[in-house]
Amino acid sequence: MRIGLAYNEKPDPNSTLDDPARTGDAFVEWDEPSTIDAVELALSLFGSVIRFEADSLFPQKLALTRPHLLFNMAEGLHGPNREAHVPAICEYLNVPYTASDPLTLSLTLHKARAKEILACRGVPTARFTLVSELSELARVRLRYPLFVKPVAEGSGKGIFANNLCHSRAELRDRVAFLLETYRQPVLAEAYLPGPEFTVAILGNGPEARCLPIVGLDFSTLPLGAPPVYGYEAKWIWDTPEHQLDIFECPARAPEPLSREIERVALAAYHALGCRDWCRVDVRVDDAGVPNVMELNPLPGIIPDTKMNSCFPKAARAAGFSYDELIQEVVQIAWQRITGRPLPVRAEATA
Repeated sequence: MRIGLAYNEKPDPNSTLDDPARTGDAFVEWDEPSTIDAVELALSLFGSVIRFEADSLFPQKLALTRPHLLFNMAEGLHGPNREAHVPAICEYLNVPYTASDPLTLSLTLHKARAKEILACRGVPTARFTLVSELSELARVRLRYPLFVKPVAEGSGKGIFANNLCHSRAELRDRVAFLLETYRQPVLAEAYLPGPEFTVAILGNGPEARCLPIVGLDFSTLPLGAPPVYGYEAKWIWDTPEHQLDIFECPARAPEPLSREIERVALAAYHALGCRDWCRVDVRVDDAGVPNVMELNPLPGIIPDTKMNSCFPKAARAAGFSYDELIQEVVQIAWQRITGRPLPVRAEATA
Protein backbone atom coordinates (compact mmCIF):
# COMPACT_ATOMS: atom_id res chain seq x y z
CA MET A 1 0.00 0.00 0.00
CA ARG A 2 1.21 3.52 -0.81
CA ILE A 3 0.84 6.06 2.02
CA GLY A 4 1.45 9.69 1.13
CA LEU A 5 2.79 12.24 3.61
CA ALA A 6 2.06 15.90 2.83
CA TYR A 7 4.05 18.43 4.87
CA ASN A 8 5.85 21.76 4.91
CA GLU A 9 9.38 21.60 6.28
CA LYS A 10 10.83 24.55 8.14
CA PRO A 11 13.54 26.17 6.03
CA ASP A 12 17.06 26.78 7.15
CA PRO A 13 17.20 30.02 9.21
CA ASN A 14 19.38 31.55 6.50
CA SER A 15 16.93 30.60 3.74
CA THR A 16 15.73 33.23 1.28
CA LEU A 17 12.20 31.81 1.16
CA ASP A 18 9.67 34.60 0.74
CA ASP A 19 8.51 36.30 3.93
CA PRO A 20 6.70 39.38 2.59
CA ALA A 21 6.00 40.82 6.02
CA ARG A 22 9.58 40.17 7.20
CA THR A 23 8.22 39.23 10.63
CA GLY A 24 10.63 36.41 11.39
CA ASP A 25 7.75 34.12 12.32
CA ALA A 26 6.58 33.26 8.80
CA PHE A 27 7.40 29.56 9.07
CA VAL A 28 6.64 28.75 12.70
CA GLU A 29 3.64 26.64 11.64
CA TRP A 30 5.83 24.36 9.53
CA ASP A 31 7.45 21.20 10.88
CA GLU A 32 11.03 20.35 11.76
CA PRO A 33 12.71 17.51 9.83
CA SER A 34 12.66 15.39 13.01
CA THR A 35 8.84 15.56 13.15
CA ILE A 36 8.46 14.65 9.49
CA ASP A 37 10.87 11.72 9.94
CA ALA A 38 8.94 10.48 12.99
CA VAL A 39 5.59 10.61 11.19
CA GLU A 40 7.04 8.77 8.19
CA LEU A 41 8.36 6.04 10.47
CA ALA A 42 4.95 5.62 12.12
CA LEU A 43 3.17 5.50 8.75
CA SER A 44 5.50 2.78 7.48
CA LEU A 45 3.45 0.26 9.47
CA PHE A 46 0.89 0.36 6.67
CA GLY A 47 3.09 0.30 3.58
CA SER A 48 5.59 2.32 1.60
CA VAL A 49 5.59 6.00 2.48
CA ILE A 50 5.91 8.67 -0.22
CA ARG A 51 6.84 12.19 0.86
CA PHE A 52 5.07 15.16 -0.72
CA GLU A 53 6.46 18.59 0.07
CA ALA A 54 3.44 20.90 -0.25
CA ASP A 55 5.04 23.21 -2.79
CA SER A 56 4.17 24.33 -6.31
CA LEU A 57 4.91 20.86 -7.69
CA PHE A 58 2.60 19.10 -5.24
CA PRO A 59 -0.41 18.75 -7.60
CA GLN A 60 1.71 17.20 -10.35
CA LYS A 61 3.51 14.82 -7.98
CA LEU A 62 0.25 13.71 -6.38
CA ALA A 63 -1.40 13.12 -9.77
CA LEU A 64 1.52 11.00 -10.94
CA THR A 65 1.91 8.93 -7.77
CA ARG A 66 -1.69 8.68 -6.49
CA PRO A 67 -1.21 7.19 -3.00
CA HIS A 68 -3.98 5.06 -1.54
CA LEU A 69 -4.16 7.48 1.41
CA LEU A 70 -2.49 10.81 2.12
CA PHE A 71 -1.58 11.77 5.69
CA ASN A 72 -1.97 15.55 5.67
CA MET A 73 0.04 17.77 7.99
CA ALA A 74 0.76 20.58 5.50
CA GLU A 75 0.03 24.10 6.76
CA GLY A 76 0.68 26.09 3.58
CA LEU A 77 2.11 29.61 3.50
CA HIS A 78 0.08 32.16 1.54
CA GLY A 79 -3.51 33.29 1.94
CA PRO A 80 -6.37 32.75 4.41
CA ASN A 81 -7.20 29.38 2.81
CA ARG A 82 -3.64 28.01 2.85
CA GLU A 83 -4.45 25.06 5.11
CA ALA A 84 -7.15 24.00 2.63
CA HIS A 85 -4.88 23.81 -0.42
CA VAL A 86 -3.66 20.22 0.03
CA PRO A 87 -7.06 18.65 0.79
CA ALA A 88 -8.70 20.62 -2.03
CA ILE A 89 -6.16 19.22 -4.50
CA CYS A 90 -6.72 15.74 -3.05
CA GLU A 91 -10.46 16.06 -3.62
CA TYR A 92 -9.91 17.30 -7.17
CA LEU A 93 -7.74 14.24 -7.88
CA ASN A 94 -9.94 11.87 -5.83
CA VAL A 95 -7.12 10.93 -3.44
CA PRO A 96 -8.33 10.01 0.08
CA TYR A 97 -6.70 11.97 2.89
CA THR A 98 -6.67 12.27 6.67
CA ALA A 99 -8.12 15.07 8.79
CA SER A 100 -10.61 17.80 8.02
CA ASP A 101 -11.87 18.94 4.64
CA PRO A 102 -11.06 22.27 2.91
CA LEU A 103 -14.15 24.05 4.23
CA THR A 104 -13.42 23.20 7.86
CA LEU A 105 -9.73 24.07 7.53
CA SER A 106 -10.56 27.49 6.05
CA LEU A 107 -13.22 28.24 8.65
CA THR A 108 -11.09 27.24 11.64
CA LEU A 109 -8.08 29.22 10.43
CA HIS A 110 -10.27 32.35 10.17
CA LYS A 111 -10.91 32.88 13.87
CA ALA A 112 -13.83 35.29 13.37
CA ARG A 113 -15.73 32.95 11.03
CA ALA A 114 -15.14 30.08 13.47
CA LYS A 115 -16.40 32.13 16.42
CA GLU A 116 -19.51 33.19 14.50
CA ILE A 117 -20.39 29.55 13.88
CA LEU A 118 -19.68 28.64 17.49
CA ALA A 119 -21.92 31.43 18.76
CA CYS A 120 -24.67 30.43 16.33
CA ARG A 121 -24.49 26.84 17.59
CA GLY A 122 -24.56 27.90 21.25
CA VAL A 123 -20.93 27.07 22.01
CA PRO A 124 -19.47 29.62 24.48
CA THR A 125 -16.81 31.87 22.96
CA ALA A 126 -15.53 35.31 23.95
CA ARG A 127 -17.28 38.37 22.50
CA PHE A 128 -15.28 39.95 19.69
CA THR A 129 -15.07 42.57 16.97
CA LEU A 130 -13.19 42.20 13.69
CA VAL A 131 -11.13 45.24 12.70
CA SER A 132 -10.03 45.54 9.06
CA GLU A 133 -8.65 49.08 9.27
CA LEU A 134 -7.93 51.62 12.00
CA SER A 135 -11.05 53.65 11.19
CA GLU A 136 -13.11 50.70 12.43
CA LEU A 137 -11.78 50.92 15.99
CA ALA A 138 -14.83 52.98 16.93
CA ARG A 139 -16.89 49.79 16.50
CA VAL A 140 -15.00 48.09 19.32
CA ARG A 141 -17.33 48.49 22.30
CA LEU A 142 -16.04 45.68 24.48
CA ARG A 143 -14.89 46.19 28.06
CA TYR A 144 -11.15 46.29 28.72
CA PRO A 145 -8.89 44.44 28.92
CA LEU A 146 -9.03 43.14 25.36
CA PHE A 147 -6.78 40.75 23.52
CA VAL A 148 -5.92 41.28 19.84
CA LYS A 149 -4.44 38.93 17.26
CA PRO A 150 -4.29 38.40 13.49
CA VAL A 151 -7.48 36.71 12.35
CA ALA A 152 -5.88 33.92 10.32
CA GLU A 153 -2.62 32.74 11.88
CA GLY A 154 -1.53 29.80 14.02
CA SER A 155 1.28 28.46 16.23
CA GLY A 156 1.50 31.72 18.18
CA LYS A 157 2.19 33.77 15.05
CA GLY A 158 1.28 37.39 15.72
CA ILE A 159 0.22 36.61 19.29
CA PHE A 160 2.52 38.58 21.60
CA ALA A 161 2.47 39.32 25.31
CA ASN A 162 1.79 43.02 24.68
CA ASN A 163 -1.32 42.19 22.61
CA LEU A 164 -3.21 42.40 25.91
CA CYS A 165 -4.67 45.90 25.82
CA HIS A 166 -5.92 47.85 28.84
CA SER A 167 -6.82 51.13 27.14
CA ARG A 168 -7.93 52.66 23.86
CA ALA A 169 -4.39 53.94 23.25
CA GLU A 170 -2.88 50.47 23.69
CA LEU A 171 -5.57 48.97 21.48
CA ARG A 172 -4.89 51.44 18.68
CA ASP A 173 -1.14 50.89 18.88
CA ARG A 174 -1.35 47.08 18.74
CA VAL A 175 -4.04 46.96 16.05
CA ALA A 176 -2.00 49.35 13.88
CA PHE A 177 1.07 47.13 14.29
CA LEU A 178 -0.78 43.91 13.48
CA LEU A 179 -2.60 45.37 10.49
CA GLU A 180 0.64 46.68 9.02
CA THR A 181 2.71 43.60 9.80
CA TYR A 182 0.36 40.75 8.90
CA ARG A 183 -1.77 42.45 6.23
CA GLN A 184 -5.03 40.92 7.44
CA PRO A 185 -7.91 41.88 9.75
CA VAL A 186 -7.35 41.84 13.49
CA LEU A 187 -9.58 40.06 15.99
CA ALA A 188 -10.26 42.05 19.15
CA GLU A 189 -11.92 39.92 21.81
CA ALA A 190 -12.86 40.14 25.47
CA TYR A 191 -10.02 38.89 27.62
CA LEU A 192 -10.92 35.78 29.62
CA PRO A 193 -9.24 35.89 33.06
CA GLY A 194 -9.66 32.22 34.04
CA PRO A 195 -7.43 29.18 33.57
CA GLU A 196 -6.62 27.86 30.10
CA PHE A 197 -6.79 24.31 28.79
CA THR A 198 -6.39 22.47 25.52
CA VAL A 199 -8.28 19.36 24.51
CA ALA A 200 -7.04 16.75 22.04
CA ILE A 201 -9.90 14.99 20.24
CA LEU A 202 -9.82 11.77 18.20
CA GLY A 203 -12.62 10.23 16.16
CA ASN A 204 -15.71 11.06 14.15
CA GLY A 205 -19.39 11.49 14.84
CA PRO A 206 -20.63 10.04 18.14
CA GLU A 207 -17.36 8.11 18.51
CA ALA A 208 -15.28 11.30 18.80
CA ARG A 209 -13.57 11.32 22.20
CA CYS A 210 -11.40 13.59 24.29
CA LEU A 211 -7.95 12.56 25.46
CA PRO A 212 -6.84 13.71 28.93
CA ILE A 213 -7.11 17.49 29.20
CA VAL A 214 -3.90 19.55 29.14
CA GLY A 215 -3.78 22.48 31.56
CA LEU A 216 -1.51 25.51 31.24
CA ASP A 217 0.44 26.75 34.25
CA PHE A 218 1.20 30.40 33.55
CA SER A 219 3.19 30.76 36.79
CA THR A 220 6.13 29.25 34.89
CA LEU A 221 6.32 32.27 32.54
CA PRO A 222 8.92 34.97 33.21
CA LEU A 223 8.12 37.32 36.07
CA GLY A 224 5.66 39.99 34.98
CA ALA A 225 4.58 38.24 31.78
CA PRO A 226 0.81 38.18 31.21
CA PRO A 227 -0.90 34.77 31.32
CA VAL A 228 -0.81 34.28 27.55
CA TYR A 229 0.57 31.28 25.67
CA GLY A 230 1.75 33.19 22.61
CA TYR A 231 4.79 33.62 20.41
CA GLU A 232 7.28 34.43 23.18
CA ALA A 233 6.17 31.50 25.34
CA LYS A 234 6.26 29.06 22.43
CA TRP A 235 9.38 30.13 20.58
CA ILE A 236 11.54 32.48 22.71
CA TRP A 237 11.21 31.74 26.44
CA ASP A 238 10.94 27.97 25.95
CA THR A 239 14.40 26.75 24.92
CA PRO A 240 16.24 23.41 25.22
CA GLU A 241 18.47 25.03 27.86
CA HIS A 242 15.62 26.62 29.85
CA GLN A 243 12.42 24.73 29.18
CA LEU A 244 9.07 26.05 30.36
CA ASP A 245 7.28 23.46 32.44
CA ILE A 246 3.98 25.00 31.41
CA PHE A 247 1.80 21.97 30.62
CA GLU A 248 0.20 19.57 33.09
CA CYS A 249 -1.65 16.50 31.84
CA PRO A 250 -4.06 15.38 33.09
CA ALA A 251 -5.00 18.91 34.08
CA ARG A 252 -5.72 19.59 37.73
CA ALA A 253 -9.30 20.77 37.41
CA PRO A 254 -12.44 19.90 39.39
CA GLU A 255 -14.45 17.08 37.82
CA PRO A 256 -17.48 19.26 36.96
CA LEU A 257 -15.22 21.77 35.20
CA SER A 258 -13.37 19.00 33.34
CA ARG A 259 -16.64 17.54 32.10
CA GLU A 260 -17.80 20.96 30.88
CA ILE A 261 -14.48 21.61 29.14
CA GLU A 262 -14.83 18.31 27.29
CA ARG A 263 -18.45 19.06 26.42
CA VAL A 264 -17.75 22.46 24.86
CA ALA A 265 -14.64 21.14 23.07
CA LEU A 266 -16.65 18.33 21.46
CA ALA A 267 -19.48 20.73 20.63
CA ALA A 268 -16.99 22.99 18.83
CA TYR A 269 -15.45 19.99 17.04
CA HIS A 270 -18.82 19.00 15.64
CA ALA A 271 -20.00 22.57 14.96
CA LEU A 272 -17.05 23.21 12.64
CA GLY A 273 -17.26 19.77 11.00
CA CYS A 274 -13.85 18.53 12.15
CA ARG A 275 -12.75 15.04 11.16
CA ASP A 276 -10.37 12.42 12.58
CA TRP A 277 -8.55 14.68 15.03
CA CYS A 278 -8.27 18.24 16.28
CA ARG A 279 -7.01 20.24 19.24
CA VAL A 280 -9.45 22.70 20.84
CA ASP A 281 -8.17 25.57 23.01
CA VAL A 282 -10.44 26.56 25.89
CA ARG A 283 -10.27 29.34 28.47
CA VAL A 284 -12.54 30.02 31.44
CA ASP A 285 -14.33 33.36 31.77
CA ASP A 286 -15.00 35.39 34.94
CA ALA A 287 -18.22 33.45 35.53
CA GLY A 288 -16.42 30.09 35.49
CA VAL A 289 -17.73 29.10 32.04
CA PRO A 290 -15.29 27.40 29.63
CA ASN A 291 -15.10 29.33 26.33
CA VAL A 292 -13.66 27.97 23.09
CA MET A 293 -10.83 30.16 21.87
CA GLU A 294 -9.94 28.39 18.63
CA LEU A 295 -9.67 25.00 16.93
CA ASN A 296 -6.54 23.43 15.45
CA PRO A 297 -7.54 20.62 13.05
CA LEU A 298 -3.91 20.22 11.93
CA PRO A 299 -2.43 19.98 15.42
CA GLY A 300 1.25 20.20 16.23
CA ILE A 301 2.82 16.77 16.79
CA ILE A 302 6.44 17.23 17.87
CA PRO A 303 7.80 13.77 18.81
CA ASP A 304 10.40 14.86 21.38
CA THR A 305 8.91 14.19 24.82
CA LYS A 306 10.96 17.06 26.25
CA MET A 307 9.21 19.58 24.00
CA ASN A 308 5.90 21.27 24.76
CA SER A 309 3.62 19.66 22.17
CA CYS A 310 0.06 19.30 23.46
CA PHE A 311 -1.43 16.52 21.34
CA PRO A 312 1.44 14.02 21.87
CA LYS A 313 1.41 14.89 25.60
CA ALA A 314 -2.32 14.14 25.85
CA ALA A 315 -1.84 10.95 23.82
CA ARG A 316 0.92 9.74 26.16
CA ALA A 317 -1.38 10.34 29.13
CA ALA A 318 -4.01 8.21 27.34
CA GLY A 319 -1.52 5.37 26.84
CA PHE A 320 -0.53 5.99 23.21
CA SER A 321 3.06 5.98 22.06
CA TYR A 322 3.92 8.54 19.38
CA ASP A 323 3.75 5.91 16.62
CA GLU A 324 0.44 4.62 17.96
CA LEU A 325 -1.04 8.14 17.89
CA ILE A 326 -0.20 8.64 14.22
CA GLN A 327 -1.39 5.14 13.37
CA GLU A 328 -4.66 5.69 15.26
CA VAL A 329 -5.36 8.80 13.18
CA VAL A 330 -4.75 6.78 10.01
CA GLN A 331 -7.08 4.02 11.18
CA ILE A 332 -9.79 6.52 12.13
CA ALA A 333 -9.54 8.19 8.72
CA TRP A 334 -9.52 4.87 6.82
CA GLN A 335 -12.55 3.66 8.77
CA ARG A 336 -14.36 6.91 7.89
CA ILE A 337 -13.47 6.58 4.20
CA THR A 338 -13.96 2.85 3.63
CA GLY A 339 -15.89 1.54 6.62
CA ARG A 340 -13.20 -1.01 7.46
CA PRO A 341 -9.83 -1.12 9.26
CA LEU A 342 -6.59 -0.59 7.38
CA PRO A 343 -4.37 -3.72 7.32
CA VAL A 344 -0.71 -3.40 8.31
CA ARG A 345 2.06 -4.42 5.95
CA ALA A 346 3.16 -8.04 6.19
CA GLU A 347 6.74 -7.16 7.18
CA ALA A 348 5.45 -5.24 10.21
CA THR A 349 3.81 -8.34 11.65
CA ALA A 350 6.64 -10.76 10.87
